[in-house]
Amino acid sequence: MSKIVQIQNQQTQQELKDPQNSIIPLKSDLAKVQNQKINKKWPFWYGGFGGAIACICTHPLDLAKVRLQTASIPKPSLFQMALSIWKLDGFQGVYSGLSAGLLRQATYSLTRFGVYEYLKENYVPSDKQSSMAYLLPISMISGGVGGIVGNPADIVNIRMQNDTGLPLDKRRNYSHALDGVVRVIREEGLQSLFRGLGTNLVRGVLMTSSQVVTYDLSKNLLIDSIKMDKDSKLTFFTASLMAGLVATTICSPADVLKTRIMNSSGSGEGVLKILGNAFKNEGPSFMFRGWVPSFVRLGPNTIITFLVVEQLRKFEVGL
Repeated sequence: MSKIVQIQNQQTQQELKDPQNSIIPLKSDLAKVQNQKINKKWPFWYGGFGGAIACICTHPLDLAKVRLQTASIPKPSLFQMALSIWKLDGFQGVYSGLSAGLLRQATYSLTRFGVYEYLKENYVPSDKQSSMAYLLPISMISGGVGGIVGNPADIVNIRMQNDTGLPLDKRRNYSHALDGVVRVIREEGLQSLFRGLGTNLVRGVLMTSSQVVTYDLSKNLLIDSIKMDKDSKLTFFTASLMAGLVATTICSPADVLKTRIMNSSGSGEGVLKILGNAFKNEGPSFMFRGWVPSFVRLGPNTIITFLVVEQLRKFEVGL
């Protein structure tokens, strides 16, 4: 019996000397595996792809939001606006400007999500992944860069969505997003692609900082405090719903002003004049005009975007 115990002790000592031959992994090996999961570098395009899928699903809602923000008083309801679009333009009209929306996701969303994840992976310590002090600055930088890159597509997107709501003699009739970009340059000059850049940059900062930071913090809170499953779609859904609610409220004033500036055709009205006329004619409430359709659009958009991104991560697509 003592010989058997002696042989077992020798085997144990051998496993400790040579961990590769050990059946049970050592703590150091488990730590390495965990660190590899934490420090995994996700592809840059995840956010842009998730945004594109969300854009296809929520484009009709985005169209109604833009129409409401530029509609004349009396302000129609969301239902009235959606019904009007369907009656006047049919199914094709409901998806008017989709190419511009996809171009916007391929520039604005891809950049802001990609830069955020890059900065988070490379410059935020692993033990500070849920720290507002780290996440807020990198999200603001990401949103600003995304706002600059996506400004041309945003202008064309807003114009194409609002086009069929204009009188026939004032419609631009862009064939698709790239046609819109070319015609803006040819008819109004290259600088027109960056009309409203200041407002769009502010909105990009507000949107990204409120959306991605709220999502990350909410997800960590749900997992750590409420003990929800870290891989559950319900966890992702709840966190992204909270992110959509916060982002809609914070971004509404900049979103309304951005829409009106970009929809103009260089009439000479500056930001202050547009803002002054809006306050004079509509009062302060204009800053939250279209909040309900904005949330109806941004809520599902945020949920779909993050659910797609989480599934891409789950299956490690592109790695």
